[in-house]
Amino acid sequence: MTDDVHADVSALDRCALAAVVGRDIAVNLLWCLPGRVGGSEEYLARQLAGLGALMPSFLPTLYGPRGYPAAHPDLAARFTIAAGPPDGGLRSLRILGEHSWLANRTRGADLVHHGGGTVPAIGTRPTVLTVHDLQYLAHPEYHRALKLRYLSAAIPRSVQRADVVTVPTEWVRSTVIEAFGVDPDDVVVVRHGITPPVLAAGADEPELRERFGLGDGPVVVLPAITHPHKGHRFLLEVMARHWVDPDLRLVLLGGRGTADASVEAAIDEFGLRSRVIRPGRVPDADRDGLIALSQALVFPSEYEGFGAPVVEAMALGTPVICTDHPALAEVVGPAGLVLPRSLDAWADALAEVDRCGPDLVAAGVDRAARFTSERSGADLATAYQRALEAAA
Repeated sequence: MTDDVHADVSALDRCALAAVVGRDIAVNLLWCLPGRVGGSEEYLARQLAGLGALMPSFLPTLYGPRGYPAAHPDLAARFTIAAGPPDGGLRSLRILGEHSWLANRTRGADLVHHGGGTVPAIGTRPTVLTVHDLQYLAHPEYHRALKLRYLSAAIPRSVQRADVVTVPTEWVRSTVIEAFGVDPDDVVVVRHGITPPVLAAGADEPELRERFGLGDGPVVVLPAITHPHKGHRFLLEVMARHWVDPDLRLVLLGGRGTADASVEAAIDEFGLRSRVIRPGRVPDADRDGLIALSQALVFPSEYEGFGAPVVEAMALGTPVICTDHPALAEVVGPAGLVLPRSLDAWADALAEVDRCGPDLVAAGVDRAARFTSERSGADLATAYQRALEAAA
């Protein structure tokens, strides 16, 4: 480890790192279809990269779908990635592969980490399970009936089967403990980590403004797939009622989710077609550049397990305006505007950003420094250590 990396971890972290040296650890990423599972994909990739940076000799085997190495060349260069059997993205075939192909290949492992929220009924113990959130319990209306039945059966069984459960925030930790009666000592927070490429400068502002048709006025950015809980319609109504500057542009980044038709309808309903820019998914450099030039990153989500875009924005020196959902409030702390999800509460948010901008930027940069990939990797090592000790 370099001196800089050493400075990012504590003595307890180093003890945990030492405990996993030389252990045969397998990581199940078969669920992680590149570009199709949201922030959980980057969450696992960044903590594994952070763990690898802390321990260059740490060589777990990653078991991923067939597009995973190409999507994550940095991990492919460091770790062995075994490509799973073809499944065409079908959950049923992936589950079958976990119970057969994966179980056979990880039979001799010292520990298996399942990153997708469920643990197969067949496989090696001890196990670490990552639970990203419990949205299916909080908002069952946002899930199709078949998926909801699967999650309602699989997640409680998986949590009980796991030796250690990892979660992204203290808030998710509390919900897991409350929902499933898990021993608190068996639930470990593994924070999100931001890697240096996220902080790399994007294209310069004039070029981005011209290419995306932003004009010369203020810009706010919402980077989120158009799922119902992300709050696109709420934000569009805020734009129509309160943020009425005709030169203000709202940039909606991210793929098209289950609420996309509703979002399109709302843009027309509120007469915002000329003020809303929808480039969809963009390269990382463009995303970072758009966030960096923005007056604020806006995140009106009604449910999150973490909310990585708010940390990325703070690291880039962009103020954050978000809802007071417990996970977002925990992550942002006093470094952004954390507001109730009501139209009146958001009415003067941009004016408040103008008044407090330098203070918000300084606080945000400081806050983002808590979320490095190395710290995320050290958290993961703590979870591995605890699971290995439980099985000893």
